[in-house]
Parts: sequence; structure tokens; C-alpha cells
Amino acid sequence: MAHAAPQAAGLFDCREAWVATLEALAEADPRIVAVVNDSVGSSKLNGFQKKFPDRLINVGIAEQVMVGVSAGLANGGQIPFVSAASCFITGRALEQVKADIAYANFNVKLVGQSSGVAYGELGATHHSIEDFAWLRPLTNITVITPADPWETAEAVKWAAQHDGPVYLRLSRMPVPALDVPNRVFRVGKAEVVRGGNDVTLIACGTTVHLAVAAAKSLADDGIDARVLNMATLNPLDDEAVAAAAATGAIVTVEEASVRGGLGGAVAEFTAAHQPVPVERVGFPGFLPTGSTDWLFKEFGLSAEGISAAAKRALQRKKG
Repeated sequence: MAHAAPQAAGLFDCREAWVATLEALAEADPRIVAVVNDSVGSSKLNGFQKKFPDRLINVGIAEQVMVGVSAGLANGGQIPFVSAASCFITGRALEQVKADIAYANFNVKLVGQSSGVAYGELGATHHSIEDFAWLRPLTNITVITPADPWETAEAVKWAAQHDGPVYLRLSRMPVPALDVPNRVFRVGKAEVVRGGNDVTLIACGTTVHLAVAAAKSLADDGIDARVLNMATLNPLDDEAVAAAAATGAIVTVEEASVRGGLGGAVAEFTAAHQPVPVERVGFPGFLPTGSTDWLFKEFGLSAEGISAAAKRALQRKKG
């Protein structure tokens, strides 16, 4: 599978990788269908619709219906990929996701587009920073947040062959491809992006490359930071978190609320099994109106912000 076309300065829109992979899978498997809520364009499914006009169902702006329809399709033997803005697919349709998909354990693939704060100035109604906290307790749903185009393609392929509900959290924000040799995509297993023994930075999705930049900055200060790409939040890689705790300090980084997401999951594990200082970098709650770039910088989702959090964690470690 070819990588997505490059954007500015070596950046990639992971939605291109998602749709190219889905089209290739649909060519080989007639059970694959797409279900959308009047979001064909933002889901990048125009090409899919042209190739498979009878296999794209647009229910209009009716997310609860969309999820219910996907449950019926799965019950009839289809493999529905349900694509919509993540704030609506997980918020407005949460009861249907819980009862019709997770509790019923139907083979539905939920694809949350434009996740986190990708919608920027549209504000809290369109930010999707609570989705991890809402979905993690629904234990049947595998929650995956790819970090780059390669991982996005691998996640879509895995979701298609997996028999069970999946939530793929995608962003419209361009990201660089991670420089990790001999990569193997394994659901439920963290990827070691960079080794280190002083502190561990655990990131997911759009924040992984920021954690790498922070680790390089910390190295200039004599701090050896490990970087983990925790693409799967449910199930969490407990072994990797335990190994991270062995470094004595952890920083979690996510484009999401620090309550109940990656930071919450890591803090739950360490509190129960290996207490160490954990600094959580993310969003504290409802956010002010501002561009995506401004929101990232304002709330510490930057190399500088992550480095500062690592130094706070190390200070707590010494204390």
C-alpha cells in the first residue's frame, strides 16, 4: 500500500491512507460497506462512493440512526466502516455505540474523523477530547489511535479482519511519518520509538512526533527519555507501562482530556501496581476558542511543554 501523498514539509494527512486502504480492502471483500452521516467529503470517501455506489450508505445528519443501521448491517453479515466526526459518532450516538455495538459485540468499525481539537475555532461542541474516556469502559471495543500514515493503513487492515467492534481515531491534522525501522503493527502492544532510561514519554496519535522532538531536546540537557507510541488504548499494554514505570517517571501525552484517556489509563495502572510520578499532558476540560495550533501550544502539547512536564516528573522522582 502506497503512503499518503505528502503535504507541506513532509507531512501527511492520515485520512488519505485510511481511504486508500479501505478501497483496496473493499475491492477484495464485497462485505465491506461504508456508512456516513452526510460526511462523504470530510471522510474522504468520494472515491469509494464512485467505485462502490451501492456500498456507501449516507443516512444524513442522524448519527444515532447511523450507528443503528451499522449494527443491522453487521448482523446481516456485512463489515460496516462507520465514518463521522469523532465528536458526534462518540457523543451524540454514545448510547447506540454502547448498546447496539459494544454490548451486542457486533462487528462494526467506528471511524472517528477530525478527532481531538482538529476543528479548532468551532469550539467545544466540535472538539472531541472526551472520546477516550467514554469508550475505554466499553471493554468490547478495541480503541486505536494511529500516529502516522503507515500505522493508519495497518490499523484499517487489522480492523477489517478483526471480528469485533473497533474504534479508529483519525485526525485531519498533517503529521510526519515516524522514523522507526522494521515496524510491525500489533494491537495492544506499544511501539518503542526511542529508547531511554531516565523517564518515559507515552504518547498516542498526533502527539507521538511531538514526544520524539521533546526527547531530542531533553537529550541536550543530559536526560535520556524513552518514547512509546501507545496506539492502542483499549486494551492497554500493561507490560509496556510497567517497563515505563521502571524508569522511575512517566509523562503521558494525548490530544484529549487528561481525565479518563491515556493519562488516566496509565495513572490507574501505576497507582495499582507500580506507583511512580506521572505527569499528564493534554486538555483539562472545555477549551477556549482558538486555532488548533494555538490550543496545542497553550496547553503544552509541544516539544517544549512535554520537556517541561518530563522535568517536573523527574523532580518528583528525586523528591
